[in-house]
Amino acid sequence: MAALLGHSLPLLVDLRQIPPSSLNELLDEEVEDWKRVLDWDFRASAELVMRFVRMQTLSGYALVDGNRAVGYCYYVQEDHKGLVGDLYVSREHTGSGDPEIRLLAAALRTLAATPMVGRVESQFMMLSPQARARMPYPGMMRPFDRVFMLADAAPLAALPEGKAASRAEFYNWHEREQENAARVIARAYAHHIDARINDQYRSIHGARKFISNILEFPGCGSFFLPGSIIALDPSTGRLLGLCLASMVAFDVGHITQLCIDPDLRRSGLGYELLRRSLAALARANCRRVSLTVTAANLDAVRLYESMGFLTAHRFEAFVWDSAGR
Repeated sequence: MAALLGHSLPLLVDLRQIPPSSLNELLDEEVEDWKRVLDWDFRASAELVMRFVRMQTLSGYALVDGNRAVGYCYYVQEDHKGLVGDLYVSREHTGSGDPEIRLLAAALRTLAATPMVGRVESQFMMLSPQARARMPYPGMMRPFDRVFMLADAAPLAALPEGKAASRAEFYNWHEREQENAARVIARAYAHHIDARINDQYRSIHGARKFISNILEFPGCGSFFLPGSIIALDPSTGRLLGLCLASMVAFDVGHITQLCIDPDLRRSGLGYELLRRSLAALARANCRRVSLTVTAANLDAVRLYESMGFLTAHRFEAFVWDSAGR
């Protein structure tokens, strides 16, 4: 009867078995949605997905209706955990949330059966409210509210210099500081809610990988050196904090990481690092600047709002972990 009524379900297939051309329309639509909702040029990420699909090396699933994919998700294994990197279903199929749940449940089942994987992390910017309300394996899942914020760049260039400006020396990011930055990140996020979302924050090794991902891969945009600032102690040369930036469109910047030594919280150093990054993005003719923050991180939310950022989109990070960590 369902087939007669024209409502047969799309087929769930291995992402490595579909013709790359079947993804063209879906990825084009996803690029449009990222631009419309987030003012973000998703084309570099979409091209990376297509490249790995052509190579038949991208693990994941697709929903196929006829000769076109109407949804896809992919995942990777990283040490002891799985990462569901993206999940997107075409607008015409998202009404009930069922297609998104089918894709995600298939990915989670596969990862759960993978040796050594005891934890799965994900952040889905475009997941429908219907799917968010019916996530699979709820007994093992913890959701974390996240906020995507935007600000017009022009006023950011006029923010006043902060009180910490004279207490540190500021330089553009340099790779020689990567190990010191990893140490600061691991210290700053100890016992922090964001370390429950991303376990890379829990160790120097993980923080090192986190920084490498920002520098090398397009998931957070194209790394923007002029807007990536470090603060050093003028007497010892010790790294006190960092603010890393990227470009997510030719005229839109993004703050990928803001972190200071935990001993310097509420010193104004975070404000000054961010102010300098924002000024550099404004000088690069950015029209807007974005960032993401965990909603429960109230101090950070207040800082961003005080500097002109407004909430543009809300989403959730999800963690599935049998150990409850």
